[in-house]
Amino acid sequence: MPMSEIGTVLLAAGLGTRFGTEPKMLALLDGRPLVRHAAEAALAAGPRPVVVVLGAHADAVRRALSGLDVVLVENPDFHAGLATSLRAGVAALPRNCEAAVIVLGDMPRIFADHIDRLAAAFEESSRSVAAVVPVLDSLRGNPVLLNLRRLTADIGQLTGDRGAGPLLRDRSDILEIPGDAGTALDIDTPAALRAAEDA
Repeated sequence: MPMSEIGTVLLAAGLGTRFGTEPKMLALLDGRPLVRHAAEAALAAGPRPVVVVLGAHADAVRRALSGLDVVLVENPDFHAGLATSLRAGVAALPRNCEAAVIVLGDMPRIFADHIDRLAAAFEESSRSVAAVVPVLDSLRGNPVLLNLRRLTADIGQLTGDRGAGPLLRDRSDILEIPGDAGTALDIDTPAALRAAEDA
């Protein structure tokens, strides 16, 4: 499947304040940092390039991703919230990228198949939808695919600690596809990490 015009943005810049004093992106699950789980899943999927947005603990996260074929971008405004990282990641994609899969660095049960299914659904829609979103039990999850031809201007207006959710809430041109437990699991607290270890 041609994916040369679909890229991936992995958001790994946040402070993760609910996780405690230790950097959340570096917390180990199955012996690997959460952020490395996400990056390896993205690299195993088709969309390229994989752009990783760094912010808090940038040097340590960079070391955790050592040896991986990713494009690292630092967001100096990460303190202002998730929206700044989304904007920085999208801006770092090649200009020919028509869409971007947005992957969160704290979702370790996302695999290549999740990403490739989003890209395939976008292709099957003739690239006519604004976004492709996984849904489980009537709730939207992540990752999501954003049609940059339709949404770049709106992404540029996002502020605060919000991702693309507000942009998509009232649109009628969103393609929803089946999600699963992985698309609903993000690690925000040490308790959530322990639960993921036990699952």
